[in-house]
Amino acid sequence: MTRGENMEVLFIHQNFPGQYLHLARGLVRAGGHKVTGMGDAENMKKHGRIDGCTSIAYPSPERAGPKTHHYLRSLEAGVRRGQAVVRALLHLKSKGFAPDVISLHPGWGEGLFVRDIFPYTPLVMFCEYYFRAGEADMGFDPEFALSLDATLRVGLCNTAQVMSLLNADFCVSPSPWQASRYPDFIREKIRILHDGIDTGYMTPDPEETVLLRRTDGVCRILLTDTEDCAPDGEILRLSREDKVITFAARNLEPYRGAHVFLRSLPDLQRRHPDAHILIIGDEGASYSAPPPGGRSFKDIFLGEIAGRADFSRIHLLGRVPYRALRSVFRISSAHVYLSYPFVLSWSCLEAMSCEALVIASRTAPVAEAVKDGETGLMVDFFDKKGLIDTVDEVLTRPERFTALRKNARAFVERNYSLADCLKGQTALLEEAAASRRN
Repeated sequence: MTRGENMEVLFIHQNFPGQYLHLARGLVRAGGHKVTGMGDAENMKKHGRIDGCTSIAYPSPERAGPKTHHYLRSLEAGVRRGQAVVRALLHLKSKGFAPDVISLHPGWGEGLFVRDIFPYTPLVMFCEYYFRAGEADMGFDPEFALSLDATLRVGLCNTAQVMSLLNADFCVSPSPWQASRYPDFIREKIRILHDGIDTGYMTPDPEETVLLRRTDGVCRILLTDTEDCAPDGEILRLSREDKVITFAARNLEPYRGAHVFLRSLPDLQRRHPDAHILIIGDEGASYSAPPPGGRSFKDIFLGEIAGRADFSRIHLLGRVPYRALRSVFRISSAHVYLSYPFVLSWSCLEAMSCEALVIASRTAPVAEAVKDGETGLMVDFFDKKGLIDTVDEVLTRPERFTALRKNARAFVERNYSLADCLKGQTALLEEAAASRRN
C-alpha cells in the first residue's frame, strides 16, 4: 500500500487500550481504517470497548510455575503470554485477517512470536522502559535498596522485551530520556512520539467545584450536584478559593514519592491548618516491590503520621473517574508530583494542562516537562523540607505563580497536544504500512 491509504491496523496490549486509547479511537473517527485491538481477557473486561474498534480477547495466561527460577519468572510469564497471542492470531489468520501494520507493547511478551505468524507485516513497538541495575529507578531510593539477588535479576527482566524488539521495524518512545535507556541497536529505530494529552478536555475552569462526602471516615468524590441530596455523610464543597494541596498516582507507592509526600503532611498542616489535602491513588503497587507482611504502603506511611496529622482535612479518594480527576486539578492550589527517574505519568501533564501549579521532583524525565520557575517548581525528590517550604510559599503567595500556571498549559499545548501527537503517530503507522515486506 502507499502512504495515505486506509489501513487495517492491529494493536496488541495486555491492558488494551493502554497507550493506544487515543490512537485507536482517532483512527476509527478518521474513517476508512479497520482497527482491531487485542488484549488480556480479564483486563479488557475492566476497560470496555472502543466504538468502531473490533476487540479480540485472549485468555489470561497462567503465571510462571512455582519451580521456575525466580530470575526467569518474568520470561516464562512472557512466553506464556506470547503463546496466548499466537493462538489468537492463528484464529484470526484462519479467517482471512491480514493487517497492514501491527502496533504492540513488547513489555509482557506479547510480541515474542508475532513475526512468526505474520512474517511480512511491519511491526511498530512501544519502547516504554528499559531496566538497568544500579541506574535510574534501580537503586535510586536508599530506603528501598535492592538486594544483590534483586540486582542480578534486573537485567533479565528485559529479556522478553528485547527478544520482541529484535523483530521491530519501527519503535516509538514517549520521551527522549525513556528512549535513551535502550541499547544502541534498539535506540536507532526509535521515534520520539508522546501518547498525547487531550488539552481540549483537560482545561482550566475557575468556577469548578469539587464535592466530597465523608461517611464513617471514608471519603469519596461526588460527580454531580444531585448527589448532594444524599442523606448520609458530611458534605464538603471545595473551589479555587480554598487552599487545596493535591497528589495523584495510580498507586500510593515509593516509585511515585508517596512516602515523601505523606510524611510531609504534619509539617504542612502546621503551617497551613486550613488547607485541604486531596490524595488520589489506590493501595496497590504498580512499580515498587510490595512491602512485606501483606500491608499496603499507604497504610504504612499513614501509620507513621498518625497522631501528628489532622486526618479530617486529609481526603483519601482512591481511584477516581477521569472527570473527577480533572475537577481536582482545576481547583488545586499546589499539585505535588514526585517520581523516581522512571516513566513520566500522564497525570503530571494533565495537571499542567488544567493550569495546576505543579511542584515536581527534579528527576528524569519529569524535568523535560516541568521547567523550574517557568512551567512549575522543582525540588529534590528526598528534600522533605524543600518540598514543605515550596508548598508553603505557593499557598502563602499564590499571586506570584499565576504566570507559571499559564506557561504550564501553553507548554503542554505546544509539545503534547493530542491532535499533534495523533498526527505523528498516524504518520508513523502509514510509513510502516507502506514499508510492507515482500
